[in-house]
Amino acid sequence: MANVRAEAVAALRLRLGHEFSDPSLLERALTHASVGEGGGQADGRRPPADNERLEFLGDRVLGLLVADRLTRDFPSADEGQLSARLHALVDKAACARVGERLGVGAALRLSAGETKTGGRRKAGVIADAVEAILAAVYRDGGLTAAKAMFDIAWAEEFASPPVPAVTNPKSALQEWAQAQGRPLPTYRVVERTGSDHAPTFVVEATVVGFDPVKQTGRSRQEAEKAAASALLKREGVI
Repeated sequence: MANVRAEAVAALRLRLGHEFSDPSLLERALTHASVGEGGGQADGRRPPADNERLEFLGDRVLGLLVADRLTRDFPSADEGQLSARLHALVDKAACARVGERLGVGAALRLSAGETKTGGRRKAGVIADAVEAILAAVYRDGGLTAAKAMFDIAWAEEFASPPVPAVTNPKSALQEWAQAQGRPLPTYRVVERTGSDHAPTFVVEATVVGFDPVKQTGRSRQEAEKAAASALLKREGVI
C-alpha cells in the first residue's frame, strides 16, 4: 500500500506543476487529522502534523485567486454576480471535483479507520486536502507558484458554464415543495468532520416523494444551502 500511495503522490506532483523545495509541506497537506488521533505513536514520537492549518490558509489563498481572476475576466460584472460565481468556484463541491481530477484521494495519508470508511472518496476530505495543497504550494513558492497551480487545477471549473444563482436556495426549495403539494423540506446533519475551528458538515436535504440530496459545507447553514440548491438543480427547477 505504501508503494501505491508513493506512486500516487509522485503523479500528483506532476499534475500540480510545482517542484517542492520542501517536500514535507506537500506531505503535511496530504495528512488527514485522523492520522494523529489517539496521541503519540508507539515509538514515543509525536503524531505527524495534519493539514487543518494549511487548509485554513488555503481557503483564503483560493478566495483571493478566484476573486482576482473573476474581476479580470468579467470587468463589467457587478458585485452580486461576482460573489455568486466566486462561491461556486470555492465551495467544497468545486474543490472536491478539482481533487478528483488531480488524483488527491489516492495520495492522502489517512488512519486505517478513516481508510476503511472510504476516506479517500469523501468529498469533504478531498476538498480540504485540495485547499491545504494550495497553501503548501503558496508557502513553498509564494503567490506566483500558487497562482500557477490554481490556473492548472481550476481550468475546467472556469471553463464550465456558470450555474444559475439563487439568492436563497432554502426559500426557493420551500416554495417549490409547497407548489408540489409536499410538506416543508427537512435537513439532517449526516456527518461532521474536522476540528472545531475548521469543521466540515455533510447535510441531507429531503422533500417527501423525492430522493434526498447530500452536500458539504464549512458550516451547517452552508451545507443546507448547498443541498437545497443541488436538489433544485437535479429536479430541473434551476
